Amino acid sequence: MQDLPASLAPRQAALDLIAGVIEARRSLSDARSTPPESLAALPPAGRARAQRLAQEAFRQTGRADHLLRRNLRKPPPERVRWVLRLAAIEMLAQGAPAHGVINDAVSLTRNWAKAPKLTGLVNAVLRKLAQHGAQDWADTPIPRLPDWLRGSLQNAYGAQATLAIEAAHQRPAPLDLSLRDKNPPAGLGGVMLPTGSLRLDQWGQISALPGYDSGAWWVQDAAAALPARLLAPKRGERVLDICAAPGGKTLQLAAKGADVTALDISGPRLARLGDNLARTGLSARMVQADALTWQPDAPFDAVLLDAPCSATGTLRRHPELPFLRSREDVKALVALQAQMLDRVLDPAAGILRAGGRVVYCTCSLLPSEGEDQIRAALARHLGVDVVPATLPGLPEDWRSLDGGIRTRPDFWPDLGGLDGFYIALMQHSG
Repeated sequence: MQDLPASLAPRQAALDLIAGVIEARRSLSDARSTPPESLAALPPAGRARAQRLAQEAFRQTGRADHLLRRNLRKPPPERVRWVLRLAAIEMLAQGAPAHGVINDAVSLTRNWAKAPKLTGLVNAVLRKLAQHGAQDWADTPIPRLPDWLRGSLQNAYGAQATLAIEAAHQRPAPLDLSLRDKNPPAGLGGVMLPTGSLRLDQWGQISALPGYDSGAWWVQDAAAALPARLLAPKRGERVLDICAAPGGKTLQLAAKGADVTALDISGPRLARLGDNLARTGLSARMVQADALTWQPDAPFDAVLLDAPCSATGTLRRHPELPFLRSREDVKALVALQAQMLDRVLDPAAGILRAGGRVVYCTCSLLPSEGEDQIRAALARHLGVDVVPATLPGLPEDWRSLDGGIRTRPDFWPDLGGLDGFYIALMQHSG
């Protein structure tokens, strides 16, 4: 690969990541797992910068487009539009020097976007933004979520709450850690949250933080840490973790002394789980299989089902998802979730012992993947009831009317928010 100027290389890598998301319709995480050559060639600091640029480009696209439309008579080709967006965000949101940003944007238009005839347009538009855009950026309205998602959130939570959720999505998420033991390792700062997670507002390289090498903690959003805590496994209990990878919940269950079977359909994701188990010194049985067809040797005492979902509760961390999801995608996921719940709750399937416990959770803001899903499951399985959620530090307004837990990105605004989750603990009457 041709050597690029130090400033240009991360910008080109960021645009290559964006193209990998848009053109292949896959998440940024998946795009990073098979990185483009431009990203793989960068040193660690450059790779981190490129990834941050790509993430912020997705997060701030609505604001950038709002300002760019004023200076464009018609939309340019898609790749040129992404060059303009990235440059506008760097200059106006991040305060990068305009001269260098504009020069690199012109080069990227010529080389990455293959649009040499539009270099003059790109130069002129960005110079106008550099002169007048800083205050305009601050005054730009918060971007709205796609109509298919926004309408569902308004129906569920109301107009004001939807605006608060959209505002929360504009702020990058803090770093939350789940601790293997009660106390954090020496030298690791942060704030202990009421529900037991440790929150860091500033951090550098994660693997360089105190306690990483000894496996004293693992990265896990405070909301994502609640399902395993709600399941509350006892030492020696046989617990099945379905859709287990990359393993945060598996690690929590194993740290409590449970005999854990971690089930996932993805081999590469299970490999990551294995790495996390090795680093923390915890153990679990890993099984690569489809949860709809896999048959255990004996029923389990408890099951944690972290079902595949729209992930609409994680847009702070995955701002590219609105570009990838649709209403039809959600319908297919809701059907799959129902199948998985039926598989776990049906006594004839042999997954759960009589009297056993199930925690169902999704990192979704949509009631169709949470409250509605559980209501329908209880109607199909008359011997199952929701056990009202009780956890230390759980705010009262997080409790849903059905006894489950509902978190949203706009909750805990003074602490930095958290992911959107729905979580329910069910008990088989057995």
